[in-house]
Amino acid sequence: MEKLNLLLELGTEELPPKALRKLAESLHENFVRELNNEGLNYSQSRWFATPRRLALIINDLDVKQADREVEVKGPAVKAAFDADGNPTRAAMGWASANGIKVEDAQRLTTDKGEWLYIKSVKQGTETRTLVSDMFARSLAALPIPKLMHWGDKRDEFVRPVHTLCMIFGNELLDGEILGIKSSTTIKGHRFMGAQELTVKNADTYVEQLRNEGAVIADFEERKASIRDQVTRLADSVNGKADLDDALLEEVTSLVENPHVFLASFEERFLEVPSEALVYTMKGDQKYFPIYDAQGRLLPKFAFVSNINPSDTTALISGNERVVRPRLSDAEFFFRTDRKQSLESFFPRLETVIYQQDIGTIAYRSGIVSQIAAYIAPQVGADKALCERAAHLAKCDLASTLVTEFTDTQGIMGMHYAELDGEDKDVAAAIFEQYCPRFAGDQIPTRPVQICVSLAEKLTTLIGIMGINLMPKGDKDPFGLRRAAIGVIRIIIENGLELNLVDIINKGCEFLKDKLKSQDTARNVSDYIFARLKAYYQDQGIGAEIFQSVLSTSPVSLLDFDKRAKAVVKFKELKEAEDLAAAYKRVNNIQAKSGRNDAAIDEALLQDDAERKLVTHLNSLMPVINDLYGKGEYDKAMSTLAELRDDVDNFFEKVMVNHEDAAIKNNRLAILNQLSLAFSRTADISVLY
Repeated sequence: MEKLNLLLELGTEELPPKALRKLAESLHENFVRELNNEGLNYSQSRWFATPRRLALIINDLDVKQADREVEVKGPAVKAAFDADGNPTRAAMGWASANGIKVEDAQRLTTDKGEWLYIKSVKQGTETRTLVSDMFARSLAALPIPKLMHWGDKRDEFVRPVHTLCMIFGNELLDGEILGIKSSTTIKGHRFMGAQELTVKNADTYVEQLRNEGAVIADFEERKASIRDQVTRLADSVNGKADLDDALLEEVTSLVENPHVFLASFEERFLEVPSEALVYTMKGDQKYFPIYDAQGRLLPKFAFVSNINPSDTTALISGNERVVRPRLSDAEFFFRTDRKQSLESFFPRLETVIYQQDIGTIAYRSGIVSQIAAYIAPQVGADKALCERAAHLAKCDLASTLVTEFTDTQGIMGMHYAELDGEDKDVAAAIFEQYCPRFAGDQIPTRPVQICVSLAEKLTTLIGIMGINLMPKGDKDPFGLRRAAIGVIRIIIENGLELNLVDIINKGCEFLKDKLKSQDTARNVSDYIFARLKAYYQDQGIGAEIFQSVLSTSPVSLLDFDKRAKAVVKFKELKEAEDLAAAYKRVNNIQAKSGRNDAAIDEALLQDDAERKLVTHLNSLMPVINDLYGKGEYDKAMSTLAELRDDVDNFFEKVMVNHEDAAIKNNRLAILNQLSLAFSRTADISVLY
């Protein structure tokens, strides 16, 4: 079958930069799905995106669908003919709809009767006639939260649309989408190259845009170019640029032909904590800060432009002039804040409401202090330092600088505490209370910081869940999911043996006057342990392992983790599946016949198989109990695996439901001992 290359481009006004990649990838995914649904084959598909266009190139696309043999089932024979054997109206209507005569229909016999049916060949549709509708459906399915319309048009899209280009091979395809007719004319760069150009086909598209329109259509190529140019400029001043990927993505989405330049600001601004300067450079201006080899901010930055004038003096000085007022603001706010201590901001927190049903931020800080103090002796932290850090933790929220540059909360509090001469752990805890802030972020590792960060997260979970404000769907305004994952990571990755249920209960006591739910402690505990499922999935640990451990209702996250890791190792053993099946069988027998908690009476052992199992079990139990006592679940499970042959032999040769009640109960006692030995780690019956 003949194959041709397809080009699709939608030309728009400037698209939302933070959504550009998602729009392009979704368009590509949608259109590929359309091709697959239509049975059209191709060799390669690629997406292109610039601020003013979304484009697709499909290589070696079938020029038409393959012909298909179709079977059309008609009415049952008994309904297709009357008593005289004449076709009924149902049969004639079906035959007419399918372009045949009733007598030409074939018969299909099934176990449900005999039916009329026909086999026919459906001719494949030409691709050129399908493309426009497929592209329109792909665009309509884009994840656009808010649409807009423009001019007198009723069509809606994320931004006004100006051009549409659909070329298959060398043929311009007819079609109209979003009120725009397909044309070979597309837009070039706004300021460089041709304002408009005529595209020949998919093969020339990228290079025509580059050479005639001064546009680099490939998103990844522009991104790599920006990264390389910024790196070279940073190297030229013996520095290292902050190549934040989110910023790289956004800047790539803002320009069609990136050119990077080096600029400077006054060194006096470096007296301000660098985070405040970086916040405004990256967040407001989309500049790349540059640091020296020691990680100190340099009075230099790189910026990306969509133009490349022959004389860059005005361009560079203009960007320096634009950023200066923002840096001056940061300097002013910093100097204003430093006229008083960090603690002096605390009274202002007594007038700031955290949540209407809970109270002020000051009240909440007191709860965090109490929980941190309760955890302190359990992790070897200084209780007084924990209380001090919790007291100061939110003070920077009332500072002038954080009010203006909100993303610096915690960071500025840490710097202000350091400048006030607070203990270094207290200062660090003010920042680390928010850690981990995102997936893969650092976690607190020192005792004081651990206590404050855990207390901060548990206060949020207990307080918000205690007034019945649970997350719904993807809406989680108080960050409960992030808080729960933070608790999990801090405890497990620091190897902390903490009774989480006890700490939660204590937190509920501190907040008891505010809580509306009597089940708050259980709800918070269940919620955190349930979050372990996602935590383990990220590590490639299956849901069945999480479920097997959850059934044992552990109160310690670290203990839960040890059990989960032990079950992972257990599943790797060749004996694992047989033992899991045997354990399931034990549970089924106990469910029907009941448990017998009595000791095994060896005098009642009748069969060699049960004697051998009991002897082996009794010899292993001291070792297993010792391993369980040390929390070495993996070794305990490995040791229990030695019982597999004896367990299999027992079930093969021994009848548990013996007619003698004493023997039956004794055998139930054997099963109970087996069940207890295995269930101390997990419910292995759910593993397979």
